[in-house]
Amino acid sequence: MITGAGKGIGTACARHPGALGAQVVVNNRRHGGERESSADRVVEEIVANGGRAVADYGPVENADTGNGLLALALETFGRLDCVVANAGIAENARFYNQSPEDFRRVVEINLFGAVNALLPAFRNMCDVERRSIVISASTAGLFGEFGLPAYSASKAGLIGLMHSLSLEGARKNVRANAIAPYAATQMTNQQLPDRVGERIAARHVAPVVGWLAGDDCDASGEIIVCGGGKVQRARAMAGRTWAVPDAQPSGWDRVLADAPTRPFSGAMQHFEEFLSEID
Repeated sequence: MITGAGKGIGTACARHPGALGAQVVVNNRRHGGERESSADRVVEEIVANGGRAVADYGPVENADTGNGLLALALETFGRLDCVVANAGIAENARFYNQSPEDFRRVVEINLFGAVNALLPAFRNMCDVERRSIVISASTAGLFGEFGLPAYSASKAGLIGLMHSLSLEGARKNVRANAIAPYAATQMTNQQLPDRVGERIAARHVAPVVGWLAGDDCDASGEIIVCGGGKVQRARAMAGRTWAVPDAQPSGWDRVLADAPTRPFSGAMQHFEEFLSEID
């Protein structure tokens, strides 16, 4: 099941498993004026290449879309093995100029859209065990980006959600990972020179998602930056624990100069280690 699969990365991620024999639920909302929905076009491509696919048109920000997606997968194919939560939008506005409504719309689609799609599916996966989730996040969620405050916030939320699902799903053999893709898509094309866009075509992301989704992958709780046939592991880190520097500039200089190098498997592990440093 792939949300936002009517264009860009989502389309590439639907074509790839379809060509390998997977059965694909292709989700993308209908847009006004379309003679044929983008979801239908992707389904037709998969079927024309010998695959099996079915279209869904539910907007991910609608709370009942996830239930409909799960029902469609089970009714059509009898099972659900993987969800790729990919649907998303971006803004191009400084926080200074945004309204709460503008900010909320991005978060509703990017973060709550993933929640709506994943919650029913996650419950089903925990019941049957051995399943996987791939969430399309962004390096903007790791590092932020000027002019993308809502997008950055929503993608950071998705990274936190992925880590929590990885921890909870481990008990039921359900894996969760995130990608932070670099790809030339309708969302990014205006910001990319032509020569760059050719090097990071959306199709290069699909094999990475395919590996994370497949049974040969045991990874969970990972953030994989990918694009142009290259991958990079990313994660949150913490540095050394220091005594409070009594507001002395030299003390704070040491803290801020310390390079975080230690990963943690969850907030509780970090808390316990931090607590152990307190006398």
